[in-house]
Amino acid sequence: MIEVRPVRPEELPIAAAIYQKVLRETFTWLPPARHNAQVFLRDAVEEAVYVAVLDRRIEGVAALYVRDSFLHSLYVARRGAGIGKALLDHVAAQAPGPLSLKCQTANTRAQAFYRREGFGVTDRGDDGVPWVRMARY
Repeated sequence: MIEVRPVRPEELPIAAAIYQKVLRETFTWLPPARHNAQVFLRDAVEEAVYVAVLDRRIEGVAALYVRDSFLHSLYVARRGAGIGKALLDHVAAQAPGPLSLKCQTANTRAQAFYRREGFGVTDRGDDGVPWVRMARY
């Protein structure tokens, strides 16, 4: 059974480590300097951060910028166990409005996941890395 709950202060380093580990393994198109746990910890100050716990281990993390119903981060250490969906469903239930997110264009696996979950592309851009904005209404 997957438990999704707010992160505890002492668990933030674990959440940041998952963020960094998944970035390094998945986001191979980014320079290593962008794979930094400190970025997650800096942003977490202004976000609602949730963890997914499975078998008494934190296996995923999601961060919601509540004011804008914007899913800023969703990273899963153990794939194929339903952790991403559990985090997404929990965050969507906490958001005050329809959930949106940005996904790097090269991250086709994530885009496919969000499409399966009812998201569609609403915008495109490039801030040094091409991205798509996706939303679910």
